[in-house]
Amino acid sequence: MSLFVVACLGVLLLVGAALGVAGAMVRAHRSAQAAADLAALAVASALGRGEQPCAVGADVAAANGARLVSCRLDGRTARVRVVVAGPHWLGQDADLAAEARAGPAGPPG
Repeated sequence: MSLFVVACLGVLLLVGAALGVAGAMVRAHRSAQAAADLAALAVASALGRGEQPCAVGADVAAANGARLVSCRLDGRTARVRVVVAGPHWLGQDADLAAEARAGPAGPPG
């Protein structure tokens, strides 16, 4: 009976650890998406002010715990890609990326 209890506790521990890592990955992805959204808005806003848009986006991404890895300007539209460090479990890196676009709205319809 006690061996069964120990086995069940071990399984519960592993399931709990896996759920913890999954939760951390979801949180990191949400953080990456928020940083990408803010960086894209900053880049699009800097376009109208005559600043270096991608440098502004990199600063905003860094302020939100992310690293800007791609910044592309298509006219007045900004497209960015950022990466955040995700959870590290059993020696595996889980860096997560997110992309965002910001610019003027297109015509309705």
